[in-house]
Amino acid sequence: MSLSVALTKGRLEKKTVAMLERCDYGIEKLKDKGRALVFPDTKKDIRYFLVKSNDCLTYVEHGVADIGVVGKDTILEGSKDYYEMLDLEIGKCKFILASLPDIDLLNKVGHIKIGTKYPNVARDYFHSKGMDVEIIKIDGSVELSPILGLCDGIVDIMETGTTLKENGLVVLDTVCPISARIIVNKASFKLKRQEVMNFLDDLKGIVEENAQSNL
Repeated sequence: MSLSVALTKGRLEKKTVAMLERCDYGIEKLKDKGRALVFPDTKKDIRYFLVKSNDCLTYVEHGVADIGVVGKDTILEGSKDYYEMLDLEIGKCKFILASLPDIDLLNKVGHIKIGTKYPNVARDYFHSKGMDVEIIKIDGSVELSPILGLCDGIVDIMETGTTLKENGLVVLDTVCPISARIIVNKASFKLKRQEVMNFLDDLKGIVEENAQSNL
């Protein structure tokens, strides 16, 4: 049976394609894609298509994609009607809690306001600490919100920390690490189990090779 694989556009796409190439998959059309969004594998019975991260969950949940590659940040914030099968150990970054240096946010008594693009992640984090929190959803530059007094701190993704430093914010805590994961449609895992497992095993081999080379 053929497989349909949804790849998250951008940085994860490039890293995933590099891993597939090391598995000797036929990803030539993905590397020279122009404006196309759907690509056949030239060596295997697989069809790839490129989507935004949130849409990756949707396509997998509805069975349009058997398999998806998406960041853990999207998984944590989104719905959960699929199997999370493999950590690819690429696209690594982390969710952090940050604030201005003069705000002792974690020891603040009473109600606090948190700005974030990820309200579910932020809410779960503060509830786990038993803290009274108001989540303010922000779609743009989250770092601006504590500077202008909209909130006491932010929960956001950090890769290098440069943007935080440039805006005078400090990291108070790591909420959780993030990396790219493979998710699988529940029906596909039953109906196409062997094909799905072959795909997973091939990529798992690359993950293990990477881990060995980093020792």
